[in-house]
Amino acid sequence: MAALSNVARTGGNLPNRFFLPEVWSMKLQAKFYANTVLHSIANTDWEGEIKDRGSAVFIRVRPTVVVDDYSVNQDIVYQDLDDERLELDIDKAKYFAFKVDDVDRAQADIKILNETTKDASQQMKIVVDVDALANVHADATTDLGTIQVTKVNVLEWIVDAGTELSELNVPEEGRWGVLAPWICGLIKKSDLKDASLAGDSTSVIRNGRIGEIDSFMLHKSNLLDGASTATVGAPTHAMFGTKHAITFASQFVKMETLRLQNTFGNAVRGLKVYGYKVVKEDALVDGPVFK
Repeated sequence: MAALSNVARTGGNLPNRFFLPEVWSMKLQAKFYANTVLHSIANTDWEGEIKDRGSAVFIRVRPTVVVDDYSVNQDIVYQDLDDERLELDIDKAKYFAFKVDDVDRAQADIKILNETTKDASQQMKIVVDVDALANVHADATTDLGTIQVTKVNVLEWIVDAGTELSELNVPEEGRWGVLAPWICGLIKKSDLKDASLAGDSTSVIRNGRIGEIDSFMLHKSNLLDGASTATVGAPTHAMFGTKHAITFASQFVKMETLRLQNTFGNAVRGLKVYGYKVVKEDALVDGPVFK
């Protein structure tokens, strides 16, 4: 009882030898992930069978037929068709690997392996998006030129991107745009009073949603090259195009759970191989802008 009286004399603070039980919530805290857009803007027409890193997908190009004038009784010259093809190299690979101790798993009230694997999948999508978006804009046929975009000129800038595509005979169907959040904010601040411009019955100023502008379905992404810098020397590379422009192929070639040898626990690891390529440069517009 002496020990308890000592506690009382110290104001009720328990010494270290007294154990206070801990309560672990069964609810996980919400986690926010960056929007990924690659699967929305690229095609997977030639994904094929990907076995491992270093594989390749060969894309045959439709030949262009030459049309000539004809005169009566003239000899016809037959065109040799070019056997042109593009090669999509599956030359990139990303992996994740984590371990869970048996003791931690036994004491967990949640399915920790399942939840962590879900997070790994999301993180994988993000790093692949970052990789692709940082590189594909360099292969665009059209570069709108680095400009400062404001709430006054942002709509004209989008229309100019559409005009460039139309002048290269790129169809309007399926056009998309990928913009950094700060650019989307300028659109909402712009004088977009005609709701029909956004393909909606309500102005984007009122509903806060971008939607479609000048035949472009707009996507918001924090993963664009330079999305957070947006200076003259490091502009945000917004992009416009259609799914004809970029092709993407990927495959999880390994996803396995292993029993660890040097400790009591399991390991989970996954290997993803992928590749991307701009296969139709005319269908892609690079729009480098700064604030």
